[in-house]
Amino acid sequence: MTRNNFLHQLDAELKGIPSLERADILHDYEEHFVFGLEEGKSEEEIAAALGSPAHIAKELLAGYHVKKASASSSAGSIIRAAWAVIGLSFFNLVIVLGPAVGVAGVIFAGWAVSLAFLGSPLLVIVDAFFHPDTFILFDLFFSLGMCGIGILIGMGMWYVTKLAKKASISYLKYNVALVKGGLKHDN
Repeated sequence: MTRNNFLHQLDAELKGIPSLERADILHDYEEHFVFGLEEGKSEEEIAAALGSPAHIAKELLAGYHVKKASASSSAGSIIRAAWAVIGLSFFNLVIVLGPAVGVAGVIFAGWAVSLAFLGSPLLVIVDAFFHPDTFILFDLFFSLGMCGIGILIGMGMWYVTKLAKKASISYLKYNVALVKGGLKHDN
């Protein structure tokens, strides 16, 4: 593969990265070719030593999305980072995706329960408005108690969600480091 083919394919694979960062990455890989040619290697040898542009792009995209997810607290950026890292390894797809979906389901259910409990006094008031002869004061007090429980569940879910986000980003960083060439151990 020639330098132009390699760089063109790498550029095409990096469409998810902003153009300024993509240009910087392409410049770095172009320098690999310049230095390799100065050492007397052919463009094909340099391209073979660098590896597949598609694989390089997957690693770079995963690193970019993980970095972006670390800086942003949006669920979308975490999902994009997770998807980019999952694309790096079949292991993640089989072993990690199932539990990750399960944890996300539990978090979603916790938030849904919290919101339902928080809305219970409103439902009792609406019911009392439409059916005033069936209103029982106990229903109002019970729904206020459920609202308090909903507040506690919401506070707990806030911390669980933050913890899950932090754990997800840590795992994604670990996985990117592992895929890029293994982890370095200090002995």
